[in-house]
Amino acid sequence: MNTRNKSTRKYISWQNAVILITLIFMIINALTNLYPEKASIQLTNNSSQLEQTSPQKLNTLLLSNQLEAEKITTNASGITITLANKADEQGAKNLLKAELGDHYAVVSAVESNAPAWFKSMNMEPIKLGLDLSGGVLFVLDVDTERALFEHLKGIAIDIKTLSVENRIRGITLTQPTNNSIDINFPSSMQSKVEKLLSSVTQSAPELSINKVSNTKLTLLYPPQAQVKFRQETMKQTLKTMRGRIEELGITEAITQQQGKNRIRIELPGVHNPEEAKRIIGATATLDFYQLADDANTAGIMHMADSSGRKLSLNSKAVFSGSSIKNARAGQDEMGMPLVNLTLDSIGGKKMSTFSKDNIGKPMVTVFSEFHRNSDNEIVKKSKIINVANISQHLGAQFSITHMSSPQAAQELSLLLRAGSLNAPVTIVMQRNIEATLGADNIDNGIKALSIGIAFTLLFMAIWYRTLGVIANIALALNLVSLLGLMSLLPGAVLTLPGIAGLVLTVGMAVDANVLIFERIKEELRRGRQALSAIETGYKSAFSTILDANITTMITGIILYTIGYGPVKGFAIILCLGILTSMFTGVFVAKALTNMVIRDNKSQLMGLKLKDNTREKSATKPKAKSASQSTANKAIKLGVES
Repeated sequence: MNTRNKSTRKYISWQNAVILITLIFMIINALTNLYPEKASIQLTNNSSQLEQTSPQKLNTLLLSNQLEAEKITTNASGITITLANKADEQGAKNLLKAELGDHYAVVSAVESNAPAWFKSMNMEPIKLGLDLSGGVLFVLDVDTERALFEHLKGIAIDIKTLSVENRIRGITLTQPTNNSIDINFPSSMQSKVEKLLSSVTQSAPELSINKVSNTKLTLLYPPQAQVKFRQETMKQTLKTMRGRIEELGITEAITQQQGKNRIRIELPGVHNPEEAKRIIGATATLDFYQLADDANTAGIMHMADSSGRKLSLNSKAVFSGSSIKNARAGQDEMGMPLVNLTLDSIGGKKMSTFSKDNIGKPMVTVFSEFHRNSDNEIVKKSKIINVANISQHLGAQFSITHMSSPQAAQELSLLLRAGSLNAPVTIVMQRNIEATLGADNIDNGIKALSIGIAFTLLFMAIWYRTLGVIANIALALNLVSLLGLMSLLPGAVLTLPGIAGLVLTVGMAVDANVLIFERIKEELRRGRQALSAIETGYKSAFSTILDANITTMITGIILYTIGYGPVKGFAIILCLGILTSMFTGVFVAKALTNMVIRDNKSQLMGLKLKDNTREKSATKPKAKSASQSTANKAIKLGVES
């Protein structure tokens, strides 16, 4: 008996230690929300001979333009302006650039007054969604049909090139639809053409060959292959868009597919959408071509460079932007801007083979992007950005030189680093949301949450007394744990419906405690001792609480999967709230209840000895008295039986 009690106490101590460590971890993460990030602007003097401007002049300048600075500090690197309102960041930057000219470098930064040990742990406060912090909403249209057409166009160029290499004469190729290629040829070349197409379909097994006649074949995408191609194109576009947004430094952005061929992008905290629009909306691809030896042969493209010089290029690219692994802007020995490229293994092999056989010959870099014209039609616009002789045997690393400006080098490197797009993408909707609406929403949401919590705490304290206080402590720890968990997860964003989810979480957490306490009361009415009634109440209620929370969790997962924007924010809070409610409402509350029982150990031990004595004499009236004593003890613990 003593051995079992010791093992039980050891288990309880181990369990309490895990609960305590988890709570401390969540509380520390939640404390980061006491130090919200603030927008700041760093001014660096570009001229050592120019006297640095004073904070008083800067403050006067900002106030005269209805911009408020929380503080302006000077240091060795320059002047730091911390703004009172994050929405004023872009306006303040434009004002300072116009006023100070080229004498100062104006750079945005994020500042936090959190302690140094907070910053060293890379802990950040909860990110606010678009409806709370303001920002920009983009809806993009992905032209998967044009992507399929361009893909088949590339295959047609490969077939034409292979036919020249295999000396197949009289072959003509046309694309009557987005998903097919018609191939016409002389009847004498039928066997050679069929052999050529069989090698093409081996490398592209999704294509099928339809024999129309002895002199005509059709290479096409079956319906299932078309669906798969469109799905893969959307996945690749989503991945590329997320990469571009990460390059912009917007970590709390939401990028998700909307319908079959649209992408929804929410950029909270962005108040200057032009830069984001330029990067997100650009459908940029980079291809490297060889100059054609004979401008009159088949498979030749004719283009003009920036100086108007006409060039003839082989239609088949040496390699494309999909092989680019990394791209960084830099400068050469003369200080001229360039872009340093790193290729993947496939692109590196292609570049190595090509450069080895073409040392001293030029290679042309072509930049292409899609846009909509005045008739709302997708148009591909290509331009030559570089023509350079291959001076040596190149590999997976080389540079694009003669860029027009450092900014052009930066933008090109960003686009290439984030990935090129196979499908044309156009912005079909852009909406700016002001942050002032978000401030009102936050205030109203916090008021609703405070009122709901106040009534809940009051009810639990009055109705369940001591155990009600335990439930209230567990509820407070639940909210703190939820805030800590949201701060910990990088993808969690708080939206206005998310605040409603916080209120719902309070109700769910209290519901679990009410269910447990009512089960305890039932056990007490049956004559169980307080310790046994509490243990049985938690055990019997746990399965019911678990079933209810699992069904709610399934609903939350469905909402997160198919929902957009604020709906997704509500689903995140709902799912995380279920986890924290289960943790605090069952495990933390039970640990606190056991602590209260241990504090009343002497009375409980006396009650237990009295019950054991009465059980030995075992008369019916005495058993009734023991039950009544148990009920009285339960009332002392705070449960009305």
